[in-house]
Amino acid sequence: MTLDSIAESEPLDVTIVGAGPCGLATAIAVQERGLSYAILDRGCVTESLTHYPSYMTFFSTAERLEIGGVPFTIPDPKPTRRDALAYYRQVVAHHGVEVRQYEEVTGITRGEGAFTLSTRTRDGRASRITSRAVVIATGGFGEPNRLGLEAGDPHGRVIHYYKEPYPFFDQDVIVVGGGNSAVEAALDMYRNGVRVRMVHFADTVDRGVKPWVRPDIENRIASGEIPMHWESRVARLGPGTATIIEETTGAETAVANDWVLAMTGWRPDAALLTGLGVPADPETGIPAHDPATMETTAPGVYIAGVIAAGYNANKIFIENGREHGALIAAHLVNRSR
Repeated sequence: MTLDSIAESEPLDVTIVGAGPCGLATAIAVQERGLSYAILDRGCVTESLTHYPSYMTFFSTAERLEIGGVPFTIPDPKPTRRDALAYYRQVVAHHGVEVRQYEEVTGITRGEGAFTLSTRTRDGRASRITSRAVVIATGGFGEPNRLGLEAGDPHGRVIHYYKEPYPFFDQDVIVVGGGNSAVEAALDMYRNGVRVRMVHFADTVDRGVKPWVRPDIENRIASGEIPMHWESRVARLGPGTATIIEETTGAETAVANDWVLAMTGWRPDAALLTGLGVPADPETGIPAHDPATMETTAPGVYIAGVIAAGYNANKIFIENGREHGALIAAHLVNRSR
């Protein structure tokens, strides 16, 4: 049941904020239980996937990314970004999920027996939705972990997304980080005519780097083809230069630089949860909730997907976050009895 089939005066059973894979899985689960719902996203369907590198291949196999009982059938064992984008749109069409794309939830207030969600479309139209429950499924890409250089970067040299190497051809690029995203971006640019170097706060690449990628980056670093600054950070930017400081000695190195690609991870946007009085663990960033139902300490407010992992986005993936929707739908049905 969708928003259009409900009288305006009657609150929906639930509104889902976020149309990523886990938000979509939640919409399908509540739909199958006969609950009325709306699902909105400030961007497009699976917005976060559109920001992944164009060459990306998922670590998970296709069946682990399936939602809504729709088979994810591809000839290769692991899907690409393009495969996933096509698949989740097929799921939306198959289940008739009406996603209100490019409609941002700007605030949520609790009233007597229902929540009121204020929304704004991309062209500035304001609207309101009332529902008895709310699911926050906004993912882990709310705010990048910043380097502290952005405030002094009026020309936008510091960027936090990487899609492909071609804009950086014949340029000097620093990649900050030592995880999969940083390593794969550095290797991709190195092989496409980019002068790339890496800066990492640790003394080795992260343990989670894919086993088939690790030897490649280690060999490029050992040969000097990709210079690596271990236990270091980018201290400041100058015209066409960047200064790298080694944390243990304080030694500074000035290098030519056109771009800084900060692959330093992201944090979830917890503003809606905070506004509803949901606390988060100060160390982990995990919102206070019951893992058996995904309901937070604010009655009627649920979380689904990567936002439940707090600051550690590697704790919850599509393959386990997709299960949250069924837990939420079951709890909502039991509440209404």
